[in-house]
Amino acid sequence: MSSSIVIGVDVGGTFTDILALDENTGEVRVAKVPSTRGDQSAGFLSGIYAATDDLGAVSTIIHGTTVATNALLERKGAKAGIITTEGFRDVLEMRRRDRPTTWGL
Repeated sequence: MSSSIVIGVDVGGTFTDILALDENTGEVRVAKVPSTRGDQSAGFLSGIYAATDDLGAVSTIIHGTTVATNALLERKGAKAGIITTEGFRDVLEMRRRDRPTTWGL
């Protein structure tokens, strides 16, 4: 049978949540494992192993993270700046959506 398992992973600050759907059988498996601060891939992989033991049948992995969203909301991300070259000064206006026609020339 062809690859049929679709996996969704959400890496959070405390837990990593996984959903595995077998499209052939309709079976759904869920798993929740501790997230790993120093290396988020460790929690990501242990979650996938907890949700399925047949990695060869995995056709798709969909990844999301609330860690990045939380960092933005809590303003705990790295300080960042932007330097633009001539002709790109409207980048800030595009970010703010202040341009009357966002994608117009």
